[in-house]
Amino acid sequence: MAKKAKGNRVQVILECTEQKATGVPGISRYITTKNRKNTTQRLERMKYNPYLKKVTLHREIK
Repeated sequence: MAKKAKGNRVQVILECTEQKATGVPGISRYITTKNRKNTTQRLERMKYNPYLKKVTLHREIK
């Protein structure tokens, strides 16, 4: 049997952008997947940050 290709889905890490400026200890990160073919730019999502106790902007990091 032939092996199936991995596909275009890759795992990416989303990190909070607002937390560094506040000086609160800890880092809010989420792991998700994206389709490389459809989404060529970096992901930006509004996610909950448990350290700041509010919804903040999380961006994809390398």
